[in-house]
Amino acid sequence: MSASPSSSAQAAREALAARLGDLRREAELSGHELAVRCGWSAAKSSRIERARTPASDADIRAWCTACGAEEQAPDLVAANRRADQMYVHWKKLHRHGMRRAQEEVIPLYENTRHFRVYCSNVIPGMLQTEAYAAALLSTIAAFQETPDDSASAAASRVERSQVVFRGGHRFALLVEETVLRHRIGDADTMAGQLGYLLAVMALPNVSFGVVPFSAERRVWPLEAFYLFDDRRVSVELLTAAVNISAPGEIAVYAKAFAGLSRMAVYGAAARALITEAISALR
Repeated sequence: MSASPSSSAQAAREALAARLGDLRREAELSGHELAVRCGWSAAKSSRIERARTPASDADIRAWCTACGAEEQAPDLVAANRRADQMYVHWKKLHRHGMRRAQEEVIPLYENTRHFRVYCSNVIPGMLQTEAYAAALLSTIAAFQETPDDSASAAASRVERSQVVFRGGHRFALLVEETVLRHRIGDADTMAGQLGYLLAVMALPNVSFGVVPFSAERRVWPLEAFYLFDDRRVSVELLTAAVNISAPGEIAVYAKAFAGLSRMAVYGAAARALITEAISALR
């Protein structure tokens, strides 16, 4: 795995900063001269050019204008937005609540044919019941100190998850056994969620595996990640969502998923672990 899941985002920001530096030098401007033309401090120019401070769209347009390169602004703004989308802080994403975040990924879900999902902490979102999702999202909102619209966000998440029941999509989902034991919500909520897993895993387009406590680890427990075909990986960290599109990094996550899959149990063995977790709630 790469040293940091945000490495792709940082590399994109550094490439953009380098291009801005090239524009300044091509215009034969010093950092101070550019700052005067842009109406900000020389220190800000330096931070942007060294990728210490992310440039806003307005900053990029001002920079290009100062360098006489207005025609390059649209491409650089687009590159800046792609870099921003690679590493998105949850508090920024959820600043107006969580329902919008559920709805924004609907096109991605509908256009994906093969989902590979690994979760080491909670039930994968696309398999969550409304009660489980509401309990989880409410806890997240409280922790992040963002608006709590967990009820409507949970309903939206369940609606989004109907893709599981439509044709043309295949799902390979893996969880650590701990996920079956972490109590999200009350005992009834957990029992309902685990019972739902037993029903969904019987679908012909769903492969559901559990990595048991007893598995000999050949891949250590990782952060939750979602593979959307071979086009994108979304990684869930405590503070941010990391969206990866670099083929080399996608291949590493695919390799990790394959290794975790070989350690998992399926079918009757997986159902037995779920049933044991339900019994432990009583």
